[in-house]
Amino acid sequence: MRRAAAAIDAVTEAVGALAALAVLALVVVMSANVLLRYGFSTGSVWAQELEWHLLVPISLLGMVWALKRGEHVRVDVLYAAYGPRLKAWSDLLAALLGLVVLAAMAWLSLAYVGQSWRIGEGSANPGGIPWRWALKAVIPVGCGLMALQYLAETLRAAARLKD
Repeated sequence: MRRAAAAIDAVTEAVGALAALAVLALVVVMSANVLLRYGFSTGSVWAQELEWHLLVPISLLGMVWALKRGEHVRVDVLYAAYGPRLKAWSDLLAALLGLVVLAAMAWLSLAYVGQSWRIGEGSANPGGIPWRWALKAVIPVGCGLMALQYLAETLRAAARLKD
Protein backbone atom coordinates (compact mmCIF):
# COMPACT_ATOMS: atom_id res chain seq x y z
CA MET A 1 0.00 0.00 0.00
CA ARG A 2 2.78 2.39 0.87
CA ARG A 3 4.53 1.79 -2.46
CA ALA A 4 1.36 2.57 -4.39
CA ALA A 5 0.90 5.75 -2.35
CA ALA A 6 4.52 6.72 -3.04
CA ALA A 7 4.02 6.22 -6.78
CA ILE A 8 0.96 8.47 -6.72
CA ASP A 9 2.94 11.00 -4.69
CA ALA A 10 5.58 11.08 -7.43
CA VAL A 11 2.91 11.95 -10.00
CA THR A 12 1.59 14.63 -7.66
CA GLU A 13 5.05 16.18 -7.29
CA ALA A 14 5.26 16.44 -11.10
CA VAL A 15 1.81 18.03 -11.18
CA GLY A 16 2.93 20.46 -8.47
CA ALA A 17 5.94 21.41 -10.58
CA LEU A 18 3.61 22.18 -13.51
CA ALA A 19 1.45 24.34 -11.24
CA ALA A 20 4.57 26.17 -10.05
CA LEU A 21 5.59 26.85 -13.66
CA ALA A 22 2.11 28.20 -14.31
CA VAL A 23 2.53 30.55 -11.33
CA LEU A 24 5.79 31.83 -12.79
CA ALA A 25 4.13 32.30 -16.19
CA LEU A 26 1.23 34.15 -14.52
CA VAL A 27 3.62 36.55 -12.79
CA VAL A 28 5.36 37.28 -16.09
CA VAL A 29 2.09 37.75 -17.99
CA MET A 30 0.55 39.99 -15.32
CA SER A 31 3.71 42.08 -15.07
CA ALA A 32 3.83 42.50 -18.83
CA ASN A 33 0.14 43.42 -18.95
CA VAL A 34 0.57 46.07 -16.24
CA LEU A 35 3.69 47.47 -17.92
CA LEU A 36 1.98 47.62 -21.32
CA ARG A 37 -1.22 49.14 -19.93
CA TYR A 38 0.28 51.79 -17.68
CA GLY A 39 3.64 52.31 -19.34
CA PHE A 40 2.59 52.27 -22.99
CA SER A 41 -1.22 52.67 -22.87
CA THR A 42 -1.70 49.48 -24.81
CA GLY A 43 -2.62 45.89 -24.18
CA SER A 44 -4.44 42.93 -25.62
CA VAL A 45 -7.53 40.95 -24.74
CA TRP A 46 -5.59 37.75 -25.44
CA ALA A 47 -2.94 38.59 -22.84
CA GLN A 48 -5.57 39.56 -20.25
CA GLU A 49 -7.48 36.33 -20.81
CA LEU A 50 -4.23 34.40 -20.52
CA GLU A 51 -4.11 35.47 -16.87
CA TRP A 52 -7.21 33.50 -15.94
CA HIS A 53 -6.31 30.72 -18.34
CA LEU A 54 -3.21 30.27 -16.18
CA LEU A 55 -5.10 30.68 -12.90
CA VAL A 56 -7.31 27.64 -13.57
CA PRO A 57 -4.47 25.08 -13.79
CA ILE A 58 -2.72 26.78 -10.87
CA SER A 59 -5.81 26.20 -8.76
CA LEU A 60 -6.83 22.77 -10.01
CA LEU A 61 -3.32 21.32 -10.12
CA GLY A 62 -2.04 23.20 -7.10
CA MET A 63 -4.80 21.76 -4.92
CA VAL A 64 -3.47 18.26 -5.60
CA TRP A 65 0.01 19.25 -4.50
CA ALA A 66 -1.37 21.02 -1.41
CA LEU A 67 -3.23 17.85 -0.36
CA LYS A 68 -0.09 15.75 -0.78
CA ARG A 69 1.93 18.20 1.33
CA GLY A 70 -0.75 18.37 4.04
CA GLU A 71 -1.37 22.05 3.29
CA HIS A 72 -5.08 21.55 2.65
CA VAL A 73 -7.81 22.94 4.88
CA ARG A 74 -8.22 20.89 8.02
CA VAL A 75 -9.41 21.85 11.49
CA ASP A 76 -5.91 21.62 12.94
CA VAL A 77 -6.98 22.78 16.38
CA LEU A 78 -8.96 19.53 16.73
CA TYR A 79 -6.71 17.31 14.61
CA ALA A 80 -3.60 18.24 16.60
CA ALA A 81 -5.20 16.86 19.78
CA TYR A 82 -6.04 13.50 18.18
CA GLY A 83 -3.96 10.44 18.92
CA PRO A 84 -2.24 8.59 16.05
CA ARG A 85 -5.07 6.09 15.61
CA LEU A 86 -7.82 8.72 15.60
CA LYS A 87 -5.76 10.79 13.13
CA ALA A 88 -5.55 7.75 10.83
CA TRP A 89 -9.32 7.19 11.06
CA SER A 90 -9.96 10.88 10.45
CA ASP A 91 -7.63 10.88 7.42
CA LEU A 92 -9.24 7.72 6.07
CA LEU A 93 -12.77 9.10 6.40
CA ALA A 94 -11.79 12.46 4.86
CA ALA A 95 -10.02 10.74 1.96
CA LEU A 96 -12.97 8.43 1.26
CA LEU A 97 -15.41 11.34 1.33
CA GLY A 98 -13.05 13.32 -0.89
CA LEU A 99 -12.96 10.44 -3.38
CA VAL A 100 -16.75 10.35 -3.56
CA VAL A 101 -17.09 14.11 -4.03
CA LEU A 102 -14.33 14.29 -6.64
CA ALA A 103 -15.67 11.32 -8.58
CA ALA A 104 -19.06 13.07 -8.73
CA MET A 105 -17.48 16.38 -9.77
CA ALA A 106 -15.40 14.74 -12.50
CA TRP A 107 -18.38 12.79 -13.80
CA LEU A 108 -20.66 15.84 -13.82
CA SER A 109 -18.05 18.00 -15.54
CA LEU A 110 -17.67 15.63 -18.49
CA ALA A 111 -20.87 16.77 -20.24
CA TYR A 112 -19.93 20.42 -19.63
CA VAL A 113 -16.46 19.92 -21.07
CA GLY A 114 -17.73 17.71 -23.90
CA GLN A 115 -20.21 20.34 -25.05
CA SER A 116 -17.52 23.01 -24.97
CA TRP A 117 -15.17 20.77 -26.97
CA ARG A 118 -17.84 19.83 -29.55
CA ILE A 119 -18.63 23.44 -30.35
CA GLY A 120 -14.96 24.48 -30.23
CA GLU A 121 -15.78 27.09 -27.62
CA GLY A 122 -13.50 30.06 -27.54
CA SER A 123 -13.53 33.55 -26.16
CA ALA A 124 -16.58 35.70 -26.75
CA ASN A 125 -14.25 38.70 -26.98
CA PRO A 126 -12.66 39.75 -30.26
CA GLY A 127 -8.96 38.96 -30.06
CA GLY A 128 -9.48 36.60 -27.12
CA ILE A 129 -8.10 33.10 -26.64
CA PRO A 130 -9.93 30.64 -28.92
CA TRP A 131 -9.41 27.55 -26.75
CA ARG A 132 -11.82 27.93 -23.83
CA TRP A 133 -12.70 24.24 -24.26
CA ALA A 134 -9.11 23.33 -23.32
CA LEU A 135 -9.35 25.40 -20.17
CA LYS A 136 -12.59 23.66 -19.20
CA ALA A 137 -10.96 20.28 -19.86
CA VAL A 138 -8.69 20.94 -16.89
CA ILE A 139 -11.71 20.53 -14.57
CA PRO A 140 -12.09 16.72 -14.88
CA VAL A 141 -8.31 16.33 -15.11
CA GLY A 142 -7.83 18.26 -11.86
CA CYS A 143 -10.62 16.28 -10.19
CA GLY A 144 -9.09 13.02 -11.40
CA LEU A 145 -5.65 13.94 -10.13
CA MET A 146 -7.10 15.06 -6.80
CA ALA A 147 -9.02 11.76 -6.54
CA LEU A 148 -5.79 9.92 -7.27
CA GLN A 149 -4.06 11.78 -4.45
CA TYR A 150 -6.99 11.02 -2.14
CA LEU A 151 -6.51 7.37 -3.07
CA ALA A 152 -2.90 7.68 -1.91
CA GLU A 153 -4.11 9.29 1.31
CA THR A 154 -6.59 6.43 1.76
CA LEU A 155 -3.86 3.83 1.28
CA ARG A 156 -1.55 5.66 3.68
CA ALA A 157 -4.23 5.96 6.38
CA ALA A 158 -5.21 2.29 5.95
CA ALA A 159 -1.57 1.26 6.30
CA ARG A 160 -1.29 3.30 9.51
CA LEU A 161 -4.38 1.55 10.87
CA LYS A 162 -2.88 -1.84 10.01
CA ASP A 163 0.31 -1.10 11.96
